[in-house]
Amino acid sequence: MAHLYHADRVTYHLKQSTIPEFAWHTSERLAELSGSKHLTFDIRSLDPGKYSYPYHFHRNAEELFVILEGSALLRTPEGKQELQTGDVVFFETGPSGAHQLLNHTDKPCKYLDIRTNVGLDVCEYPDSGKINILPYQEIYDSADQVDYFKGEDQVADKWAAKERGIENE
Repeated sequence: MAHLYHADRVTYHLKQSTIPEFAWHTSERLAELSGSKHLTFDIRSLDPGKYSYPYHFHRNAEELFVILEGSALLRTPEGKQELQTGDVVFFETGPSGAHQLLNHTDKPCKYLDIRTNVGLDVCEYPDSGKINILPYQEIYDSADQVDYFKGEDQVADKWAAKERGIENE
């Protein structure tokens, strides 16, 4: 079954962060409404002077923007460039796919945001050094990264404690 969504007829909800520069209007979860299994997509509207999400990239999700109306500045690792109505931009996984939008105009910028959804994703924020485990929204500082074997020493003692029924000895 086909699902048709008109950008001028969808219901938008304001998403305002605690930082005033980050605010956007987003459509209802169109992918959920349509029953999509592997794509997430929304129509977003970015007000003048506002930024989209913080500068970020995904480890396990590709993303695609289609500018439906207006224009915005796109920041990527290669620098900044202007996107205009009709432009399509693809973001690959990993650091080379990092991106952020700024509506530098005096009119809203509407765009279709399409992402792959194959389960867990890790979103990284180079400007702030955070990582986000999606879809759980578990956010951590990258600086807290530890060695794989941290806390794994004395494994024989842990096994022996478990056998005696003692937890966390």
